[in-house]
Amino acid sequence: MADNPIIETLREAARALAGGVGDLDTLRAIQAAQDALDAAKAEVIGRVEETREYETEGASGVQSWARRELRLSARDARALVAAAHSLRTLPHVAQSAAAGRIRLGHLQQFTYGLRHVGARTITDAQEWLVPVAETCEPGDLHRVVRALREAVHPDELDATWARGMDREDIQVTPVPSGWHVSGFLAADLGGKLRALLGSLGAPREAGDTRTGSQRRVDALSELLDTILEHGLPSDRGIRPHLSVHVDADALRPDASEPPASLSGFGAIGPQLLEYLTCTGDLTAFLTRRHRGGHADVLDVGRTRRLATRTQRRAVLARQRDECAAPGCRNTHLEIHHAHWWSHGGPTDLDNLIGLCPRCHRLVHRRLLTITATGQGRFEFHDHDTRRIRRAWRERLAQHRRQRGDPALAPP
Repeated sequence: MADNPIIETLREAARALAGGVGDLDTLRAIQAAQDALDAAKAEVIGRVEETREYETEGASGVQSWARRELRLSARDARALVAAAHSLRTLPHVAQSAAAGRIRLGHLQQFTYGLRHVGARTITDAQEWLVPVAETCEPGDLHRVVRALREAVHPDELDATWARGMDREDIQVTPVPSGWHVSGFLAADLGGKLRALLGSLGAPREAGDTRTGSQRRVDALSELLDTILEHGLPSDRGIRPHLSVHVDADALRPDASEPPASLSGFGAIGPQLLEYLTCTGDLTAFLTRRHRGGHADVLDVGRTRRLATRTQRRAVLARQRDECAAPGCRNTHLEIHHAHWWSHGGPTDLDNLIGLCPRCHRLVHRRLLTITATGQGRFEFHDHDTRRIRRAWRERLAQHRRQRGDPALAPP
């Protein structure tokens, strides 16, 4: 089948653009051409919606046709149809879009304004909003349109806050791979949470290689650890804690009994059980399950601190506040027993090492092995038992030995 002449013309235009005088100018020209094409696409899909031409190809609506024939996501199809409505309503916006001076993302902000500020206000304001759109990214235009909304409808601010409080909810639901957190927070409470996560999750230093999502999760973990450490006024002396229930027969090496159970979640594997016993206070409920399904509590272990505050400070100072795992410089650390506490390891300083949560989980997944060699020194091996070295620290220690420096041990 021969190519559509329109497509061939566009290909020729693309080749002409690619042969521009400079890469930067070429990129600007390509972006303007793409924006103009997006505007043309929105304009045409608006006409298709009006004429219902999509019905001739067996589609029930213009969005379903766009998803099927243009391979757009439902979200993109909705945005394109909404952009068509905005172009019909706002002539100055349509003119700028056709010239490739604003993007589809800008059209989405004008659509937001038509819905939440009002068609008359946005129509009157488009003469000064269009220059803003032509010189700013869509996010900046959104802030301007929101400010316009707040100026035009100031009474809605408190009404919006009240509606937000009515919607407030947070749910933590167990799923096979963890917990699904969902909900909605009003402006004030959400602001508090964002401020805390932003402060605790900020990069600790220039070498912090964690992604934004990793920093936020680590921040939440640090926040919860602080609460679990100090408790709440309403706890009546008992810190919030996790309870793990283990059947006595499941402790045998050849056990075929059901796995351990985490309160509120369900069955957990042995590696997670070992990780939980390593990262905080543990109250173990040892039970004997009867044939009828009920379980008798045989013993309730006493809650114990795994590392004192002084020990933790000493570990962090020894490691200069960095994860001890080779190649990792994260500074949000958990205290781990090299000889695992669940295997009888002591809570002694020479047996304690600081690891970031991800490296700590690698240990309990048997992907990283740590062996205490005495005097606060440790060896690391991968899952194939190959030793992993911190090359620069080994070289520094060797250099000090050659010079007779008394500070022989690598940090």
